[in-house]
Amino acid sequence: MVKVGVAILGLGVVGGGTYKILTDNKEYFKKTQGVDVTVESVLEKYVERAKQLGIDEEKVASSIEEVVANPNVDIVVEVIGGVEPARTFVLKALSCGKTVVTSNKELFAKFWPELEAMAKSTNAGLFFEATCVGGVPIIRALQESMQANKILSLKGIINGTTNYILTKMSNEGSTYEEALKEAQRLGYAEFNPTADVEGFDATYKLSILSSLAFNTKVAIDNVHREGITALTKEDIFYGKQLGYTIKLLAIGKNTENGVEVRVHPTFVANSNPLASVNDSFNAVYLLGDSVGEIMLYGRGAGALPTGSAIVSDVIFAAKHAENFYTTFDNSEKGVKDTKFVSDFSSQYFIRLSVADNAGALSKITGLLAKSNISIKDIKQFAGVDGKVTMIIVTHVCQESALNRVLDKIKVLEEVYSVDSLIRLED
Repeated sequence: MVKVGVAILGLGVVGGGTYKILTDNKEYFKKTQGVDVTVESVLEKYVERAKQLGIDEEKVASSIEEVVANPNVDIVVEVIGGVEPARTFVLKALSCGKTVVTSNKELFAKFWPELEAMAKSTNAGLFFEATCVGGVPIIRALQESMQANKILSLKGIINGTTNYILTKMSNEGSTYEEALKEAQRLGYAEFNPTADVEGFDATYKLSILSSLAFNTKVAIDNVHREGITALTKEDIFYGKQLGYTIKLLAIGKNTENGVEVRVHPTFVANSNPLASVNDSFNAVYLLGDSVGEIMLYGRGAGALPTGSAIVSDVIFAAKHAENFYTTFDNSEKGVKDTKFVSDFSSQYFIRLSVADNAGALSKITGLLAKSNISIKDIKQFAGVDGKVTMIIVTHVCQESALNRVLDKIKVLEEVYSVDSLIRLED
């Protein structure tokens, strides 16, 4: 029987869930995993919170120094969130040779090289399954199950807050503001939702996932990021008429031209499995050169789903004496050695307000044809005051070429406005 002592830094939603799993399932882990896990210490400034969870007050530490000085603590679980003091605490634990398990995607995406360098220097473990996609075991799949493959692409819904908001907008016709307010009421969105709705959270996760998937360092600055705040009910309505559902997608591609990584709203064909991932659920779609297509699906956040990923890492660390680190150059030099694609190729959904006459359609399609941009679908919807809404869906084209022709379309006298340009995935 392997005995391991754990310290938990922070007893918020995730920390509390982690403690509950470790204590409620203690005997089950002994029986099925051969691991006897005991929570030996917690770092929590609200002592009453610890008492409410049934933790003895004597186990509540007052500082990170007290935690790492405890000889019974083998693994430190960091679930504080944010950069500081989490970064200082994690570095302190690693410097003392303590294995660290973290759910902190912002800290990990921004300071992964520094954390790993410290872990290597003291032969400490560093585990981060819970940083991406909640309880879905995507990190372990990439590290332990996909070695036979060169991963060609990953596409995913990896932020539950935005997926809930977009589901409300799509299924109930809510405005962005209405859906956000409901998400905040239910606790899916923070009072300040910027990290989620502007795509920062998904960017952190895509940085981590694409680095592992493509075996090269992908920094957050290399990820193209757009949020969902500019989306309208009109965009979603017209997309549905053409058979598409709107999602905030994280997309990574490993191409001959380089690595392509982007987070943005995307119309997904209703036949695509990602279109049916609703509410706060997450999913990641992997394409390997040997295995083909794989999709992992589940809850992307919450006390117990995220706690599940953390406890999985705790048990894995307890059962493996050897520590594993990245095999690529996880440094700034590694970023400079990797070629990144910035001029994306995609299908596009274009919404325009145009004059209700035949000349408008012929002029617009003529400009697209001159730029070798092929039209996949085009529809007009009745408007008022002599205006109609025109929806154009292109075949795959270069984004730079499309933007150049849109500049020409905007100045046509028959065109009142180009209202939306949204990427599209079949």
